[in-house]
Amino acid sequence: MNLDLSSIKQTVQKNCHIADANTASDYTLCIYLMKMREYYRWEHGFNYGDNLPNHAVGEWLRNREKLWQALEEEQFAPIRIDDHSHDPFDCTAINAALQPHHLIYSGGFGYNVKPHFFLGVLETHEQHQGYDIYVAGDEYACDLTSPPAMSQGKTIYLRRDALRRMLWEKYEQWLWNKPDNALGRALAEYDFSTDVDQALDKMTHSELKAALWHEIGEVMAHHRFGGAWEELLLKTPRSKLEVMLRAIRDLYADCISTLPQILALQQPGSLHFFLANLTPMRKHLFPGLVSAYDTWHRCADRGPLNAIAEEGAEHWGKLCHDVLAYAQDNPESFNQALVSMIEQHRL
Repeated sequence: MNLDLSSIKQTVQKNCHIADANTASDYTLCIYLMKMREYYRWEHGFNYGDNLPNHAVGEWLRNREKLWQALEEEQFAPIRIDDHSHDPFDCTAINAALQPHHLIYSGGFGYNVKPHFFLGVLETHEQHQGYDIYVAGDEYACDLTSPPAMSQGKTIYLRRDALRRMLWEKYEQWLWNKPDNALGRALAEYDFSTDVDQALDKMTHSELKAALWHEIGEVMAHHRFGGAWEELLLKTPRSKLEVMLRAIRDLYADCISTLPQILALQQPGSLHFFLANLTPMRKHLFPGLVSAYDTWHRCADRGPLNAIAEEGAEHWGKLCHDVLAYAQDNPESFNQALVSMIEQHRL
């Protein structure tokens, strides 16, 4: 049967709008406006570096916020393919129907239990050490946040277009003051001053690998701690504890996969970007990593980074285990105790 791609695009994009209607207000005003400008750029096909028409962007933003207001109470729509309706979170069934048409789809939940959806061109699909790895290229539908990488079970989705857009946003933020920091050092590895598009392509190619390694670490963490970890997160939405829980499991994933792989690759740009991309909470809980990075930056000595990655794998793995055990033993009163426990086990 012929695929009604236009209808599928519209449905997925509507679900993206519904998700944005309930989560876009989570951003600070400055970040929100920047992300909306880039969302406008993507939606209207402007190149990076093109000057956007401010009046048109402003009118589009007002109309988009009106649309979101109208969609706030709507439920996510099923994805209809070849006379079959699929739950929008049933990625396995949806992709089984879409892949013969060289398309890839994902619907799932990210930080703060935010729903995310996207539909794009399937660039590659490969299996590596038991993982199904899908790389998406140009995207037909996406939400405002658009995480560049996601995992569901042992299936990993890498979104080249979303990563490229994220790197552009970070470059734009860095341009405000051009600080001498890890992000600036990562950007300096690429020729942004001469050819923005080429620089973005090269940086995206490099960082797509790092995104894959982090997602593999996430899957490994899931196998160790099981669904009980996700159940714990669902009990702590939009709280300091949720941020801390996500941070310590991310740090575990980074120490068992991302950081060792980056160190083995010996690409300075990726190591700089890894540090630049750490959330404030991860930096707060892992000052030893920041110190080891500073030593490497000053002295080109990777020894402390290798050591802290090995120590961190054991430390964060044990802490995640202890946190989960405490929550299971104290189901009615674990919130503040876990905040204190995690704070006392900074590394």
